Amino acid sequence: MSTATALSPEVLAKYQPVIGLEVHVQLLTETKAFCGCINQYGGEPNTHVCPTCLGLPGALPVLNRRAVEFAVLAAKSLNCEIRETSIFSRKNYFYPDSPKGYQISQFDRPLAEHGWIEIPDANGNAKRIGITRLHMEEDAGKSLHDGFADSISRTYIDLNRCGTPLIEIVSEPDIRTPDEAYEYLTRLKEILLYTGVSDCNMEEGSLRCDANVSVMLKGADKFGTKAEVKNVNSFRYIRAALEYEIERQIGVLEDGGRVVQESRLWNNAEGRTFSMRSKEQAHDYRYFPEPDLPPLVVGSDWQAEIFKQLPELPEARRARMIADYGLSEQDAATLGATRDFADRFEAAAKKAKSPKRVAAILLSEITMRLRAAGLADDQSPVSLDGIVLAADLAESGEISSKILKQLLDTSFAEGKDFPEIYERDKPQQISDASAIETMIDEVIAANPKQVEQYRGGKKTVAAFFVGQVMRLSKGQANPALLNELVVKKLDS
Repeated sequence: MSTATALSPEVLAKYQPVIGLEVHVQLLTETKAFCGCINQYGGEPNTHVCPTCLGLPGALPVLNRRAVEFAVLAAKSLNCEIRETSIFSRKNYFYPDSPKGYQISQFDRPLAEHGWIEIPDANGNAKRIGITRLHMEEDAGKSLHDGFADSISRTYIDLNRCGTPLIEIVSEPDIRTPDEAYEYLTRLKEILLYTGVSDCNMEEGSLRCDANVSVMLKGADKFGTKAEVKNVNSFRYIRAALEYEIERQIGVLEDGGRVVQESRLWNNAEGRTFSMRSKEQAHDYRYFPEPDLPPLVVGSDWQAEIFKQLPELPEARRARMIADYGLSEQDAATLGATRDFADRFEAAAKKAKSPKRVAAILLSEITMRLRAAGLADDQSPVSLDGIVLAADLAESGEISSKILKQLLDTSFAEGKDFPEIYERDKPQQISDASAIETMIDEVIAANPKQVEQYRGGKKTVAAFFVGQVMRLSKGQANPALLNELVVKKLDS
């Protein structure tokens, strides 16, 4: 088999990749999908279990109403058509971490279908990626292959995760590049986080993705044989795995071979995929309707109640923030990246004199210091009121940008809010026009060359004089008054 790195750009350009993604998302309910066990990551192994989780004889499932509401919210946010009546089925397979010998899932009548997400393509244009279906199911347990003294010869089973409510989101094979797959997953995660249905924590397994990928000659009307890539725990690695797998399949075809339909695992340390097992077909799972659960009916009245919980979604919110606050697209994208960050910005922007000033402080001054200190957004010592005060003082010119930075540095260093630091260390700003004029005269006298440049038409040199006076005043000159007086002096 050819290696993935041996192919020339000309050979790669002959083929068109075709990618579809299957994303499993754990729902953030308090209890599991079909029983009252706590739905919580971690804990001592096999302590969050009951007869229903373990599939013991006589135990019957009872559907979690909140899980249904979360699934409907996710479906609506992804532009899906929601079925009023859907059916749970048993997906039969044997694996050690599935004690029932089957998984309660949905098959031919899922909760929702025909959705879509828009992503930017390589040219920055909007491209719609279809969503085939969104269905509900339960998670399996977890096989532990390392971490024990005898892990070389034994596998341990933790069933705490058994029965955790999931939604599976299956895309259409509309994705054509690894970069498009990355964008799709990024947008999908962002939307789900906004709805609050999941924390989408890939490290804890609450968002997991399998990728189906095939290649065909450009211009062909039939897809190639696909392989499913599993066991990828970050969007960056999914992109890398797809890049490798596309080149591997092209290499097989260029060598005159045949791509085999199979499941493959991604090995990040080696940067390659390897065969796990031949890919099962649907009939291998022997689906049949779950006899212990009635059809799930989500009527129009219930749907309407659920939709009331749907927040403003990321794209719509960013567009509104641009219109309401005069933000740039880039600033709106950053401020609207998470619901919490957007909420924080808007709460401050509505109180402050200048929303743009709030945005600038949040995106530069606060974010920079949070990163330097290794703090999360919600760990900032500067409160909402502190941001508003800082923005208003800077906007009115009562403090210079240099003094603002100094006060924020002190706030972070001492872990105290900005208003407290400002009241204690309030700078004595110089707003006496005559005092400022005296300093301007001194700077003008010391810099005749720059004066000549200004009066020769290079008006931007005024900023030089403002900076020099600020330095002379130790940052205490009133910025607005200083700018006015510098221009007046230079023009006289």
